[in-house]
Amino acid sequence: MEKDSKIYVAGHRGMVGSAIVRELQRQGYTNIITRTHKELDLCRQDEVERFFAEEKPEYVFLAAAKVGGIIANSSALADFMYDNMILEMNVIHSAWKNGCKKLEFLGSSCIYPRLAPQPMKESCLLTSELEKTNEAYALAKISGLKYCEFLNKQYGTDYISVMPTNLYGPNDNYHPTHSHVVPALIRRFHEAKEQGLEEVTCWGDGSPLREFLYVDDLANLCVFLMNNYSGDETVNAGSGKELTIRELTELVAKVVGYEGRILWDTSKPNGTPRKLLDVSKSAALGWTYRTELEDGLRLSYADFLSNPMRAER
Repeated sequence: MEKDSKIYVAGHRGMVGSAIVRELQRQGYTNIITRTHKELDLCRQDEVERFFAEEKPEYVFLAAAKVGGIIANSSALADFMYDNMILEMNVIHSAWKNGCKKLEFLGSSCIYPRLAPQPMKESCLLTSELEKTNEAYALAKISGLKYCEFLNKQYGTDYISVMPTNLYGPNDNYHPTHSHVVPALIRRFHEAKEQGLEEVTCWGDGSPLREFLYVDDLANLCVFLMNNYSGDETVNAGSGKELTIRELTELVAKVVGYEGRILWDTSKPNGTPRKLLDVSKSAALGWTYRTELEDGLRLSYADFLSNPMRAER
């Protein structure tokens, strides 16, 4: 990408999209296009086609998606599948029709099988059954990355995909029931501290292993890949490090300053037992993460405290 290339970031108000915009600006890119949902509904094919025909962006970062944690995913399966498939197909197809030089599709590590060999290589995609609690979202994301691959093969496009591990950081969603694990824990422990609660109950038994990546590190990788990678196979984005949910919970409590007891409700689901990405591909390309988990959590908590609308999101 040239510094004045016309770059469209879809989903610029979300955690990932806003981080990509910050990273592009940090690196000196000056011609960044964005649209709010009110200005452009990506689920409306006619609106998307009109936008691409008028603007003709040269590069596209597709970070827009309907996202949520385990409760949201498992209770709105149809919505998650429909909205994500319609959105991504509209954007990718219109980008292709209007001569976009390169598109980068943002997926999720949930595309990999529930019991995939650990750490999960890019090549394990579609080798066995998905995790049921987020199957709909995973299927939609698999469809997006496969459409990019098939366009490359049929029409010679240069469309790539990146599959991030669990993300956290500035501009996260702190909704009490629709958020992911890190923002949910930050909010829960902050409110428990404010209310003087002696104990907090968390879902499951705390045994699942998870990997986390600070969202600004992901954004740095996204720009790096746009400039340095072409290929049909996706690229994993992660730290290559994991810890148990129990360890994560204790670390978040420490960062927030909550000193009460942590209890576990084992009647609630754990989700996938282990999700560690093999990050050797991105490492071979010359990229590694920068932000250690505790440092990133402190930055995330500072963001939470500075966001007056956090309770409504």
